[in-house]
Order: sequence, then C-alpha cells, then structure tokens
Amino acid sequence: MSYTTEQIRNIAIIGHGSTGKTTLLEHILFQGGMISRPETVDSGKTVSDYSEDEIARKISVRSSLTHVNTDDCKINFIDAPGAGDFVGEAILAIRSTETALLVIDGKSGVQIETVKLWRILERQKRPRMIFVTRLDEDRANFSNTLADIKEKFRVTPVAVTIPMEEGTSFRGIIDVLNNKAYMRPSSHDQKEVASEVPAEYSESVESARALLSEAAAEGNDELMEKYLIEGELTQEETLLGLKEALAEGKIIPAFAGSGFANSGTAALIDFIMQSAPSPFARAPEKAKDQDGNDLEMSIDPSKPASAFVFKTQIDQFSGRLSYIKAITGTILSDMDMVVSRDLHKERIGKLFTMQGKKLEEISSLPAGDIGVLAKISSLKTNDTISQFDKPISYAPLQLPSPVHMLAISAVNKKEEDKLNELLNRAAEEDLTFRVSYNPETKETVIAGMGEQQINMILDKIKSQSKIAAETRIPRVAYRETITKKATAEYTHKKQTGGHGQYARVVFEIEPLERGKDYEFENRIFGGAVSKGFMPGIEKGIHQAMEAGVLAGYPVVDTKTAIIDGKEHPVDSSEMAFKLAARGAFREAMKQASPVLLEPIMNLSVFVEDKYLGDVMSDLSGRRGKISGQNPIGGGIVQIDAQVPQAELLRYAIDLRSMTSGTGSFEVEFSHYAPISGKIAEDVIKAAQAFKTQEAEEE
Repeated sequence: MSYTTEQIRNIAIIGHGSTGKTTLLEHILFQGGMISRPETVDSGKTVSDYSEDEIARKISVRSSLTHVNTDDCKINFIDAPGAGDFVGEAILAIRSTETALLVIDGKSGVQIETVKLWRILERQKRPRMIFVTRLDEDRANFSNTLADIKEKFRVTPVAVTIPMEEGTSFRGIIDVLNNKAYMRPSSHDQKEVASEVPAEYSESVESARALLSEAAAEGNDELMEKYLIEGELTQEETLLGLKEALAEGKIIPAFAGSGFANSGTAALIDFIMQSAPSPFARAPEKAKDQDGNDLEMSIDPSKPASAFVFKTQIDQFSGRLSYIKAITGTILSDMDMVVSRDLHKERIGKLFTMQGKKLEEISSLPAGDIGVLAKISSLKTNDTISQFDKPISYAPLQLPSPVHMLAISAVNKKEEDKLNELLNRAAEEDLTFRVSYNPETKETVIAGMGEQQINMILDKIKSQSKIAAETRIPRVAYRETITKKATAEYTHKKQTGGHGQYARVVFEIEPLERGKDYEFENRIFGGAVSKGFMPGIEKGIHQAMEAGVLAGYPVVDTKTAIIDGKEHPVDSSEMAFKLAARGAFREAMKQASPVLLEPIMNLSVFVEDKYLGDVMSDLSGRRGKISGQNPIGGGIVQIDAQVPQAELLRYAIDLRSMTSGTGSFEVEFSHYAPISGKIAEDVIKAAQAFKTQEAEEE
C-alpha cells in the first residue's frame, strides 16, 4: 500500500538505557497488527534488537527501523539505544524523524541520558512526547514522574492518558482525549480493547480533559479565543489544536502505561495517527548548492526527488544497507540519481522499508518517508542523492567528537591489514567511531564514545574474523619549540672524487606566536647564496622540523632567517644546501632554549550535582584549569575546563567509575602549551625508550 506525505508519521523512540524502549516498541507493533505475538528482550527475539551482540547483552546497540501500517497512516519508528556510548544512533534517529517519544521509567523518573537527549531535542527544536512506562511495578508513580519532568525541564507535560491505579494495583489506562478505558490485558500477549470509563474515574477524567483542552487551545489564536469565552473545545477542535501545538513545540503530550503489560499502546497509536505532525510540519532542511551557497529545503513532493543518507549498515546477509530520508519528490525503483559528494550517478534498484532485520520491498518512497537502499557500494552516511539539475547537499549529522582513544594493533602482524579493513568498515557504520593512523607516533588509533562501544566493536571483529587485537593507551603527539633567538652556522662538505658537495649557511631562528607554525626569510644581500638554492634550503628546514632536538617531536612556531652563506661554483647543489640547512637549524635550535609543548584540550563534563566536588577535585589533580560550572537543568551541572591531553587518556573510564556510570564529557583540541621539569623529563625518557624499541624491532 502506498501513502502520501500527509499520511506519514516518523517517531524516534529514545530515552535512558533500560527504560523499556524495545519492550514498548514490541507491544506497539503487536497492538498495531504487525507481529502475531510480542517477544521479550530476554528471549532474544524482539523485532528491533536482532543482532548477535544485542541478543547476547540484552541491550540495544544500534537504531532499528520498524513501522505500523493502517488504512489511513504509516507510522515509522526508529528505536535508538539509550546508553551514552551509542548517542550517535539516537542523534540519527532524531534527525530522520519529526517527533521524539521519550520513554521514562515511572519509578526512576528523569535520568541523565534523558537530560542529554532533551538538550539535543531543544537544539533541534524537535516536537516531543513522553511515555511513562512500568507503571505496573512497585513504587511507580505517574504524577511524580510528570512533576519530575516539570521541575527538571521547566515544562508542563499534559496527560493524554492517565493510569487506573499504579504499582501492583495497576488496572490499565484511560484515554482522556477519546474518553475510553483500556483495561490491562490478562497477559502480555493479548491486545488492548477499548471499554467505557469506570464511573469512579469520571472526576479524574474531567479534570484531565480540562487541562487537555487548555493545552489544545495553545495551538492557534482562534482556538484560544473560543476557549477563553466558552471554556471548552469540541473533539475536532481539540484534535486540531493538539496537532498544531505539538508541531510547534508548545505542548508535551504525556502517556501512561506499561510496555511489558501491553498497556497504553492503543491510545498512543491513535494519538500518533490523529495528532503527531506529518513531515510537512518539519522545519526546512539546511543544504548547500554546488557553489557552497546556503539553501533551505522543505519537505515537498512536487519537486525533483532528493534524499539524505542518515545511516549505513553492513549486513552479513543483505550486504550494504543505506537508510534514507526522502526530502523532496518521490523516489522510485530503478530511478537514476546523482550523489552530490562526487557527482556520480547511481541507479536506485529496489526500494525497501524494514521491520527490524526484515527487508520489505516497496514501489515508491514519497517525500517525508524513510526507506532503505540495498547494495549500493558507493553510498555513505551523510550523502545526498537527488535528481535536481544542480545537485544539492543536505547538512551532515551533527555528531559529538569521540572521547575515548586507544592505540590498536593485531596480535598477529600478518593480520594487520585485515584488522584495519574491519575497523574502517565499523567506522562506516558508526560515525562516532573513528580510525586513523598517526605518522608521528606510528600508531593506528581508534576513538569512540566510550569503553563499551569500542569493546563491542572489537568483540564483533574477533568473533566474525578470529582476529585478535591488542590495545594500549596511545602516545600523545607532543611538539617542540624554542623560547629565544639563536644563531648557528653549518657547513656541509664532502669530497668523494669528481664533483663534491659544498654548502654553508648561517641561520638566525626566533620563536613565533603560538599557532603561527613556520616562517622563512631570506636576509642575504649581495648574492652569497643564489636564489636557486633557496627551495633546497627550505626543504632542509622542513626536514629538520619533523624531529626536534629534545625528544624527536615535530617543531612548531619557529621563524628561520638565512643571514649568510657560501656556495662553490662546482660542488654546490640543492641537495648540499638542503643538508646544510638541516644541520644549521638543529644547531640553532639547541642554542634557542628548546621546550616541549603538550596538547591542551577544552573539556566539558556533565555530572549530577552529588558528584560535582569529586569531579572538580579530580580535574585539579589532572593539572586542569576550571573555567566555570553551569547548571543545565535536570540536576546536571556542566563543568568547563582546560586539561592536558596526557591527563585524559583514561578519562572515559575514570569518570564512569567516579559517577557510577552517569557522567559524560565532550572534548576538543584547544592549543599547545609548554611543559618543563619532571613532566618534560618523563616525556623525553619515554620518547628515547620508544626509539630504542623501534631500533630493536627493525
């Protein structure tokens, strides 16, 4: 069955880890008639958690696409992991949908990952709904959870459904909007059935309905005027008001229920169909044309077809899968489209949607819908495909920088190339996991959002390829520079029969402002050294700067001026002057009070109030300079500091330990700063030991 853009609903299911998102989705699919019976996470058979690592660990690791089809509506769900290590999956889920459904545990209330996800939703101005689940468990409380949300996010959620009792007495929920009761099914594999609202709840329903009407009146000025005059709205007006208010982010609808008990899913599905925004309500997508000019592209079925690749999955059986969000036009099977990254053409072939791991072929994908392209090897995450005469590029995913780094190598050196190939494949699937080779430290470095993410990637590689890898803390890329002016000369002279080699140079070097890197000046007058030898001299300087005189690290922020020299009419050459320049630079550097520089990082740490003192004390012990602390809501404080990179190599693990797994941080390079004393001595000793080890291995 085909659907129009107006009939599409796209929902990201997000929340803190272990709040029951996968279980809730399983029962939504069951209630919506897409599966014959719901499975449990423990069974390893749920629709959205289907990979081997998810089944083994009983947690979601990657986002999965599912859908519920009705006669009037297609609802796409993207179920995202809740652990902070996999935040990239939540970000792509939010990017590709119009509405977020935040799942919150009715016992625990707002937790730290909920706060972090809320911040992302705020930045993207994404409409959101809340489902308070596990209300059938002891100590669960719907009202307290809504109060917690109000206190921490300074918003007032409006209840669309309310529970009939809570905890072990939980009987089901009432759909306030449609005045229906849904008694808790007798078992989790039975569907909800609507019934009349029990008389004892009529007062509660009336009170909740008044709040719902007031929230709906926020939708537009006409409804607000009518509500202020008459004090109520019709059912049609309420639905219209809620739809407009939700799309504009003016209200936060809240739902009560229990995923495992399949309670609350029927009313949620009805609300999504009736009031969740269609893709037409989506804010325009930011894009650029081929000249780099900024564009804004609204969801529009009438324009030429275009889509954004928001996820790549390399499946053992289905091959390469590219998840796309159609932005304009309608994408059809066997359609030719241009990949804007390099302007090459690709034929689409077959189109699919997905129900977890199951590919379902479809004939078309209208603007606003989400689908999958199979086996197009050239497509990558963040690519744009289009049929525009002048191809455009949609803005890439805004992903955080990795915070946990490890140097890696294969235990069996013969498997090094294969290991790198598998690591790069993992990086294609998850853009928060990165692989790079550092030529300075001669290490392959992997980086991710945390220890759990990296361990799961390495475990998967080992189980599938039998390649064992060893990891270690990576070496820090230090730099060397000078602190004062110095002058030195060097003569390169060699006689081997026939033409010899001769070049003499006199250099003056001086420090530059941090970040200026390198300058060269020719101050020779009178032609003591011909201009034709200057390129060779500069090459010699660059070679010398590749390895400084203290520990062999690259030299930065140094100005070199040639002030004198001498050449021979026969024996001088570019090579001779290159060697002389290299020697002169090193001699001058030794006299210019060289120092080591270490990378300093901008660090932002997010912790609960109760861990603030411990974390700040720890940062001071890491030579950190704290620049501020700022409460950001939800009981979370942001600490900003500048800390040497060498002190942060295990910070992802240490912060997790300090904060019982709740803290997180963001880090980016700031600048290089001098180090001296014992710290510098230790760095020099380590560099010398590394050189000795290298020589022995060779």
